[in-house]
Amino acid sequence: MIGGAILFLWRVKKRNKNLNHSRGKQAWNSAVVLKSSVCFAQFGEKMSKYNVPADVPNDLIETYIQNMDAATAGTGKMNLFACDQKIEHLNDDFYDGGDAIPLTSNDPKHLFEIGQRCHDAGTIGVLAGQLGLISQYARDYPDLPYLVKLNSKSHMVKTAQRDPISQAMWDMDDVMSLTHNGINVVGIGYTVYIGSEYEHEMLSEAAQFIRQAHELGMIAVVWMYPRGQAVADEKDPQLISGAAGVAACIGADFAKVNYPRAFDGMSQPESLAIAAQAAGRTGIICSGGGSLPALEFLERLHAQMSVGNCMGAATGRNIHQRDTESAVRMTAACHAIICEGASVEQAMAIFEGN
Repeated sequence: MIGGAILFLWRVKKRNKNLNHSRGKQAWNSAVVLKSSVCFAQFGEKMSKYNVPADVPNDLIETYIQNMDAATAGTGKMNLFACDQKIEHLNDDFYDGGDAIPLTSNDPKHLFEIGQRCHDAGTIGVLAGQLGLISQYARDYPDLPYLVKLNSKSHMVKTAQRDPISQAMWDMDDVMSLTHNGINVVGIGYTVYIGSEYEHEMLSEAAQFIRQAHELGMIAVVWMYPRGQAVADEKDPQLISGAAGVAACIGADFAKVNYPRAFDGMSQPESLAIAAQAAGRTGIICSGGGSLPALEFLERLHAQMSVGNCMGAATGRNIHQRDTESAVRMTAACHAIICEGASVEQAMAIFEGN
C-alpha cells in the first residue's frame, strides 16, 4: 500500500534530517531540475488541474495527486464532512433529548455510517475528525478518506476569561501509524485562532505540520478563525480575508473560514469572494454553520460557490443532525452543488429523493 511506502520514507527522512547536504549541491540542483521536467511531463495534465506545492517531493507528486483526487472527487473542490465537534462543541451538537436532533446522532458511529454510505456513493470528499476518534472506528471503515485533525479545544473557556489556544495533541508519527495500519488518511487538519495572543504558537505548529504533510504527499487543511480579546467581530470581512491570506502564507491547500458579514455595498457572497481572492492558491471552504432548513442551507451553499468563489464547504451539523437517510441525501445534494455545479433546484430534488 501507499501508506507503507510513505511510512518508510518518513522514517528515512527523520533519520537523515540532520545530515549535511552541502556536498554535491550543484549536482543535486541539476538533478532536481531534470526530475521536475520529467514529473511535469508525466503528471502535467493533473498538475495543471491542481496546484502541487513545491514542498511536495517530486517522487511523491503522484501520491499527492491521488490524495487530492480522493479528497475532492477529482474536481479540486472539497465536500468536507466536519466531524470534529465532539471536542469543539462537546455534546451540544449531538443530543437535545430528541427535540430537533435524532437520538441516533448521539452515537459517534452515526458519523462513520454516514461517511461510508456517502463514500460508496462517491458524494463525500473527506471525513474530518480528531485522530483519536478516527482510530476508534477506522478499522471498520478503512477505505473512507480521512482528514486527521491534530488539535482541538472545547468551547467552555470563553475569550473573556482567556484568549483561545489550541495546540497539537498528536504529531505526524501518530498519523503515519494509521496509514501503516491500512487506514486511508489523505491529509491533516489544524485550527488557528488569528488575533489570539497565542496565535504565534498555533501558526508555528500549523506551518510545520503543513510542510510535513506535503513531504509525505498528503494535503493540509487549516481552520482559520479570528478570535480573541483583540477581535471585536469574528465575522468582520476584512479579518476573514486576512485569515485567508495567512493560510496561504503558511502553505495550506485549503482553509476553512466562517461566512463573513458583508462589506459595505456588497452582499455576503461577494464579500466571501474577497477572501477567496486573498487566499490565492489556497482554496477557501466555507463553514456550514448551525443547522438550517434544507432549502435555505442549499441556497446559501450555492451562493458561496457560484458568487463567493469557494473551493468547497465544510458541513457538519447540517448533515449529521439528521437521520442517516436524510444525511446521506444532504451530502449528495452538497456534492452536486460543490463538485458538479448543480442548481439549487437540482440539489433540492436530490435531497428530497426525487
